[in-house]
Amino acid sequence: MKIAIAGGTGTVGRHVVAVARERGHDVVVLTRSNGVNLMTGAGLAPSLDGVEVVVDVSSTLTQSAKKSREFYETATTNLLAAEKRAAVPHHVALSIVGSDKAPFGYYAGKEVQEQLVTAGPIPWTIVRATQFHEFAQQLFSQMRFGPVTVVPKMVSQPVAARDVGEYLISLAESDPAGRPADLAGPEVLQMVDMVKAYAAAVGKPGPTLEVSLPGGFGRAMRDGTLLPTPGARLGRTTFQQWVSALDPIS
Repeated sequence: MKIAIAGGTGTVGRHVVAVARERGHDVVVLTRSNGVNLMTGAGLAPSLDGVEVVVDVSSTLTQSAKKSREFYETATTNLLAAEKRAAVPHHVALSIVGSDKAPFGYYAGKEVQEQLVTAGPIPWTIVRATQFHEFAQQLFSQMRFGPVTVVPKMVSQPVAARDVGEYLISLAESDPAGRPADLAGPEVLQMVDMVKAYAAAVGKPGPTLEVSLPGGFGRAMRDGTLLPTPGARLGRTTFQQWVSALDPIS
């Protein structure tokens, strides 16, 4: 099967690409480094020639609701239009658990993406997953000030990016499924404990300050809104297994 993967060099995208290739698929990676720009549509048409399914795991680094909406509206519109012209029969999109209940910040763009895909011309599958194990790494990198790391008060059921990649490719190999079961990790954890464990694993322990963020999104992070509903598919890799495989930061 010929599979095009939008955002194939990102945190999840590289695992999606790896799983697809391990299973013998012909993979086309849709990224700027490969001559494809989702925001302008440049390079999309030739890249989708003969493609049987597009897996969209593209993302943008922003916590601005406005910027996230703009990114996903433009990228998704361009991608779906190019798929229609190329007669691609299946579009698989990765979304986030809770994006419909807490459409704030980055999540606002995922809500727009889901709306466009469900109303679009291509038969679709949308997978909502919880935060990745790597989210603790991102918070540590972005919110460390000297020896102190500031972490939002948040309950999470984190999933391994590799497990997400395997689920997405399994769905890409099948017929469009609409909204299959959400994907989450095998355990519910507090984000502050995840960040502490990450810091210890990479040899950078230090004080970790937990703070409650204001507003609707801060409340959603604390009250379980971002946890999966009953019936979710559970990944097999625990957070501790993931951090145990990390190398120390020099």
